[in-house]
Amino acid sequence: MSIRHGLLALLERGPRYGSQLRTEFESRTGSTWPLNVGQVYTTLARLERDGLVAPGGEDAAGHTLYAITDTGRAELHEWYERPVDRAHPPRDELSIKLAMAVGAPGVDIRAVIQAQRHATIKAMQDYTRLKATALAAIEGGRSRERDDVAWLLVLEQLIFQTEAEARWLDHCEARLVRLSLPADRRATTPEPPQAAPAGSDTGTQAPAQAQAQAPAPAPAPTTRPRTARTRRG
Repeated sequence: MSIRHGLLALLERGPRYGSQLRTEFESRTGSTWPLNVGQVYTTLARLERDGLVAPGGEDAAGHTLYAITDTGRAELHEWYERPVDRAHPPRDELSIKLAMAVGAPGVDIRAVIQAQRHATIKAMQDYTRLKATALAAIEGGRSRERDDVAWLLVLEQLIFQTEAEARWLDHCEARLVRLSLPADRRATTPEPPQAAPAGSDTGTQAPAQAQAQAPAPAPAPTTRPRTARTRRG
């Protein structure tokens, strides 16, 4: 997550002070990645050091305002045009957990997968409900449209991400079952099927298909999930 460029994007709309930037960043992203004020001011200090922002006076309440410079504006638009680098993906806790669980004494890796699948499906249901709420607000004209459209895009990314995670967990379980077979049976057992690209409009269709492929699919959650986002920034 680039807090640096996120703050530059907000400053392009006009001078802001630290707490204001924090509030607007969380509003735009639905508080998915909350910031603290200290993190904002540390980033602003680095941006000022690099010549990308400059102090822009004070507001009526005495808050120090920051303004984007021409250099900062050029940096921001270069960031918009540059694809996100996937050559060095961020560390993923779930991938590391399963990698460490393989062959670990006393660890039932299939139980780990099942527990994660339950949590992933629950999160996906939460995101899908929030998506429906955001769409209703936008279509009904009851929203600050720019922020709500931005939040909708973040939600849909989270839905696709959880869909992919559910399919990957099913694949891992099928792979482990196949590798546990004797060598002679393994040679005649087909590879785990490749999942189709995520394309479900509701965020529930693809994982349901993936669960049907798993050797021991998890039961659907029976309790109502807690809302993943309880306030608007």
